[in-house]
Amino acid sequence: MQPFDIFVAYVPWGDTGKFRPVLVYSQSADALLAFPITTQYIGKSEAVKSKLFIINDWSYAGLHRQSYVDTGTPLLFSVFAINNKVSIGHLSNADKVRIMEFLGD
Repeated sequence: MQPFDIFVAYVPWGDTGKFRPVLVYSQSADALLAFPITTQYIGKSEAVKSKLFIINDWSYAGLHRQSYVDTGTPLLFSVFAINNKVSIGHLSNADKVRIMEFLGD
């Protein structure tokens, strides 16, 4: 996996969770920082919406409909745990620049 790749992973929350696309943001020798991707926006609080990054080129990224990166929910994965995962897509160059600006990088 490379930064800005998208793959499907199990994302837990509370006592449950589900498989969903996640965006790889950065990687070290043994860990990978990622953010879950959601299609839900309407009905979210303004605080939550402020952490959702809109993916303009969602089709290019391998997604099926308008999607948002939930930057308020960082995820850490072991590099070894995702070794066999296959990327379903990656952000466009324009979206890469925009998310780095969004996150202040």
